[in-house]
Amino acid sequence: MQYEIKGTPFPVAICTLMQGESLITERGSMSWMSDGMQMQTIGGSVGKALGRLVSGESLFQNKYTAQKPNAFIAFASSFPGKIVPLDISPNNTIIVQKSGFLACEEGVELSIAYKKKFGASMFGGEGFIMQKLSGNGTAFVEIDGEACQYDLAPGEVMYIDTGYLAMMDASVTMDIEMVKGAKNIFLGGEGLFNTKVIGPGRVWIQTMPVAALANAIIPYIPAKG
Repeated sequence: MQYEIKGTPFPVAICTLMQGESLITERGSMSWMSDGMQMQTIGGSVGKALGRLVSGESLFQNKYTAQKPNAFIAFASSFPGKIVPLDISPNNTIIVQKSGFLACEEGVELSIAYKKKFGASMFGGEGFIMQKLSGNGTAFVEIDGEACQYDLAPGEVMYIDTGYLAMMDASVTMDIEMVKGAKNIFLGGEGLFNTKVIGPGRVWIQTMPVAALANAIIPYIPAKG
């Protein structure tokens, strides 16, 4: 497979496949494709299907297979941001924000990743369940706004505002920490909690979470009469 990512702030991943190659996508992700691409709706086991559902995806996925050489298919972003390609391997498993998955090669497995710490689940802002990309192959992930990547050393700590953590290596651990000081809590405008990530491993931070974008737009929406 060859791919090209084009456009800002609404990017698109255009993938060109050899005959017989396949891509797995979420339902409704395909934007356009050439002649010679065959679609098949797949569900897998009940457990995997339900796992996708609770991690923010649909019960079923679509599999697109090239029936001739150089057939292509495009997947456009659903909001302003970036599409990030990831090389997934047994040594490179990535944990992604809920609903961040866009498409992947057949060798990549999408599953759910539970938070181990109750506090991170309840108050961290990223939710109890994230998505795990494992196996072998290329995967495409949507990020809200721009993406900033940091490589944390073992034991290195970083604090991230709610909703800004886009994805991280499986080796990174996550917890939450309450903002210190009553004045900071009530007057600082930053909320009660921050997400705490601890290395080793990479973290990707997004600059404009969908929720933050929606909150920024709401004041400008005319009230219904």
